[in-house]
Amino acid sequence: MEQRQGALESLVMFLNYYQGKRVLVTGHTGFKGAWLSLWLKQLGARVIGLSLPAPTQPNLHELVGAHACEREITCDIRDAAALRAAVADAQPDVILHLAAQALVRRSYAAPLETLVTNAVGTANLLEAVRVLGLGCPVLIVTTDKCYENREWEFAYRETDPLGGHDVYSASKAAAEIVAHSWRRSFFAPDPRLGPLATARGGNVIGGGDYAAERIVPDCVRALLAGQALSVRSPQAVRPWQHALECLSGYLWLAARLGTEGKQSPLNSAFNFGPDPAARQPVRRLVEEFLRHWPGSWVDASDPKAPHEAALLTLAIDKAAARLAWRPVWTFAEAVQHTAVWYHRRHVAKADDLLQFSISQIETYTESARRLGVAWAQAS
Repeated sequence: MEQRQGALESLVMFLNYYQGKRVLVTGHTGFKGAWLSLWLKQLGARVIGLSLPAPTQPNLHELVGAHACEREITCDIRDAAALRAAVADAQPDVILHLAAQALVRRSYAAPLETLVTNAVGTANLLEAVRVLGLGCPVLIVTTDKCYENREWEFAYRETDPLGGHDVYSASKAAAEIVAHSWRRSFFAPDPRLGPLATARGGNVIGGGDYAAERIVPDCVRALLAGQALSVRSPQAVRPWQHALECLSGYLWLAARLGTEGKQSPLNSAFNFGPDPAARQPVRRLVEEFLRHWPGSWVDASDPKAPHEAALLTLAIDKAAARLAWRPVWTFAEAVQHTAVWYHRRHVAKADDLLQFSISQIETYTESARRLGVAWAQAS
């Protein structure tokens, strides 16, 4: 394992920006947060995680992500005073804000918790940075669901109206508005404060997600139980991508912010979605997953179920033009790497998940390098 880690650390990527930097990752115990922490560790960062305990058991953080953290701070971002004290203690060089209530259907059961966590929690973090006078770059991660979704065939651009039918989507739109307001009101005019941007990813998959009512974890649970998977919205179209895809965008944008400063036009919102070919119905994702781990599924559509979008796609022209960012893995490759991770843990019973997860980051990075993606190049 040490040889593999050393090989990854020796590669220059993201302008070598993260080497030796204290990076505060909020939500590090979540699915994307654990992958992000692990990648940052390989980039030479000193990762400080801030979060509540992992929301599921098992979880990727305990399996591999905790290895990456130099320090972990248990903190609820809804508690403004505690959050400010934690940020002051961390003294970060970079802040990547992923902490959130991240489930659409849970937002129907817990609307106020969702709104306060996602919108007010974001405001609490930005206010902590403002009051403390921190000059580090801050990246606020929201979601593709922050747009006013008309469920049409056109991909949403960063300039399209924000909105949200469900409270989760509305809370993430609110987080975007909060970030926009704090940037214009406080960050831009205050010479003490650094750059601030937001990032909107697609529907992520990848090994280690065990959340309730998400299609891949549901698929894994059904397979382990020897049951057919119940698919509640098989025709719904989503912009599927491996978690490493949007994380590469977050890391690249934050690195560019840190090197170019807050006068750069990069202080704005960016979509980091998949290639258009990865916009597939849920049914197609399930069928592709079951190619690698055979099983069956049934249509469990319920017209009385809480509303979930039937069609959602992201335009990534801005990230391509301003950051030279692009997706790396195809839809089929993303699903394959996801299925292989779960199969390795649950069927092969492998005890090398940390090493294997690092190897998937290596594989992704090498694929990006071969494609000539900007963040993966030595210069």
